[in-house]
Amino acid sequence: MKIVILISLFILYLSSLAYGAIGEIEKIDGTVLYREQAGIPYKKAKAGLTINTGYWIKTEPKSWTIIKLIDGSKFTLSDNTELEISEYLLDKGKKNGVFYVAQGKIRATVVKLTGQTTNYKVKTPTAVAGIKGTEFLMFAKGQANVFFGNENTVYITGHDTPEKILIPDSMIQNTRGLTPAEPVKVEHGSLLEDAKKGLSILTAAVPPKEWEISGALPNIIARWDINYGHYLADSGKYEEALYIFQIALDLSDKPEIRADARLERGTVYSRFLRNPEAALAEYLLILEEYPEIPQKETALYLAGMTLYELGLKKQAKQRLYQYKKTYPEGKYITNVETILRLLENEK
Repeated sequence: MKIVILISLFILYLSSLAYGAIGEIEKIDGTVLYREQAGIPYKKAKAGLTINTGYWIKTEPKSWTIIKLIDGSKFTLSDNTELEISEYLLDKGKKNGVFYVAQGKIRATVVKLTGQTTNYKVKTPTAVAGIKGTEFLMFAKGQANVFFGNENTVYITGHDTPEKILIPDSMIQNTRGLTPAEPVKVEHGSLLEDAKKGLSILTAAVPPKEWEISGALPNIIARWDINYGHYLADSGKYEEALYIFQIALDLSDKPEIRADARLERGTVYSRFLRNPEAALAEYLLILEEYPEIPQKETALYLAGMTLYELGLKKQAKQRLYQYKKTYPEGKYITNVETILRLLENEK
């Protein structure tokens, strides 16, 4: 009798441990960590670990995992990703969930059951994706977010901004909590298609064989953004172009890409918006942040010319003489010498 009672108590104990579990870590490759709540140290996770609301899951470099929820929905996390299961409620007629992505690369596959209302939200520090039942890919880095549609629709917003609708084979991005940019089609043969393919590989049902695409991903998207922003500026969509260039800046840490984005922003400000002060700020940032890149020559020349345009002759002379000394046979040397002669004659 005592044995039966002990067995019954043990079963009840196991049931109490499992009570409230909303899913499990289904698969792991590499090093995956977890913690039961924010503010406590991470521990190493193993496949089969049950998870609950409040749990954080974190993947280390070159690591990958799949989280499976009790409704059949899955989140595939690639390397350097951190996700919190903020809220989760599942009952007969509805399911609600809030999943916070601090950073990283994720594939969300949300199951929609007949007769059940689905209201899932995937949040980052600066964006929200509202999901009814769909699959999409996302990449969050710092303040920037990039979303690719795979199935059905996703509703993307910033901080209390109008929503934009993400459909299959399209991309939406935003940064700094601002209204997402207009969705664009992922064209065949484009850098954007390369980015989506790379993100698809990183978050596929099996771990990637190679990880090089992970580090290249933000720069691929940023380079596409610069090309797209240039197109927008040529089309007269100046504010939208500035926004796309800012997303490129927030995505990429590569000096050459960041300098190109700032040069493009400077061009929009000076040529189209007649705002030489804002243009000058972009050129000076290049000179201060990245003094040893090829774009320095153009930035230095444009800084000097913009100072001259603003009537700041002393500062203009300093920058133009700096150009002449640094690039005595530079591509702008003729214009620089002409302006310097004008400045000398104005004494």
